Amino acid sequence: MSETKYMNRWWVVVGALIIQISLGAVYIWSVFQTPLKTFFPTWSETAVTLPAQMVLAMFALAVIAGGRIQDRIGPRKVATAGGIILGTGLILARFTEFFDPSWALLWLILTFSVLGGIGIGTGYVCPIATCVKWFPDKRGLVTGLAVAGFGAGAFFFAPLAKALITGGAYQLFNQPLFSLPKIGVFNTFLALGIIFLTAVVTGAQLLRNPPAGYKPAGWNPPQPAQSAAPKADYTPSEMLRLPAFWLLWITYFAGCTAGLQIIMKASPIWQSFRTAVMTAPIQEEAFNQIAAAGATAVAVLAIFNSLGRILWGKISDAFGRKGTLITMFILCGAAMLLLDRLREYPIYLFGVSLIGLCFGGYLALYPAVTADFFGTKHFGVNYGCMFTAFGAGGIVGPYLAAALMKTVNTISYLSRDSSGTVVEKLFTIGNYRLAFWVAGIACLAAAAVMTQIKPPKKA
Repeated sequence: MSETKYMNRWWVVVGALIIQISLGAVYIWSVFQTPLKTFFPTWSETAVTLPAQMVLAMFALAVIAGGRIQDRIGPRKVATAGGIILGTGLILARFTEFFDPSWALLWLILTFSVLGGIGIGTGYVCPIATCVKWFPDKRGLVTGLAVAGFGAGAFFFAPLAKALITGGAYQLFNQPLFSLPKIGVFNTFLALGIIFLTAVVTGAQLLRNPPAGYKPAGWNPPQPAQSAAPKADYTPSEMLRLPAFWLLWITYFAGCTAGLQIIMKASPIWQSFRTAVMTAPIQEEAFNQIAAAGATAVAVLAIFNSLGRILWGKISDAFGRKGTLITMFILCGAAMLLLDRLREYPIYLFGVSLIGLCFGGYLALYPAVTADFFGTKHFGVNYGCMFTAFGAGGIVGPYLAAALMKTVNTISYLSRDSSGTVVEKLFTIGNYRLAFWVAGIACLAAAAVMTQIKPPKKA
């Protein structure tokens, strides 16, 4: 059956991109970190990192439930629910400022992290599962496209969040495009919540599964060699008993630990690099420029995160998943080991962009590998199980950056409070070298493990 007899399958990709660009704004947390620590000065580095860890963990867990439900009732309703839950979580996060510091952290976790993470995970799996079914002929490419928006979301929304928090111009690549009012960190949660709710619900209406027996016009499934066992669809319980699944999970975890460590900390890492060579007090304009450069680093990283999903997906279709993944792990591991030396802004951008490029590839290839190894019949819940590696990496990666960070100095800078008065505040300069090394070595170990993984054979 040709897709033209039912619908143009590329509309599903359009819906997927609209959804994923909004969901991908989860990666902009590092833009919120310094403003939140300024508002709640008693919060430690690990405390302000906790909402980022929890949102990624809830995101990964919700993918399992979302995948199982969408396998049964279809993607449109599930993605719509995800958009509503995400938007509600961010809107409620706006009220964090009305609590004292300890209760404020709990409220932010319950709203931004728990509700937001559930909404993201519920919506995230639907575009991927739907696109895999519509594009059996371009599985690597289309899973890359389906998740490309998720990586690109931070490119658009990191500068938006920064401009709304501090006021001033919306900038892309440090070029001002238009001015925005200063609404503060908490009203920025509200504004983003409304935007994400509207966009995800809109994109969800374009998702639907293909009819039974669908295959693209002019395409026939490749026939396995006579000596090879036929490909089979594994149930989740069957898949979880296979060594291949757990080896893939371990490697996915290593890649996500490295990628999410940098994505969720890219802005404060750069701020530490830059302020370490400055003298106190840092003038208001200079510190704002450093913060803007940090937001730009998040945005540039997001571009390469998004490009990596398409580039590595296409490469894997041509040259195979295993070899492509091994290459990515080696590149990512090398970049992590060298990152602490990349303290000039252009080469810092190069380093984090290479990590983002590889991380994006993991998010594109592991859905395709899951379908290749374990079939598409139970893909939603099967990939949900695989995706828990992302959640685990989301907890461990940012935690390593916070827990292994060594405070080397504090430096004062000038800023304006809510009344417009210039006041002196303190910024903590951290050394993240050990965290980089741990994640980099894990990636190189994952490359070695990948050489030993083989597809399962089901009788």
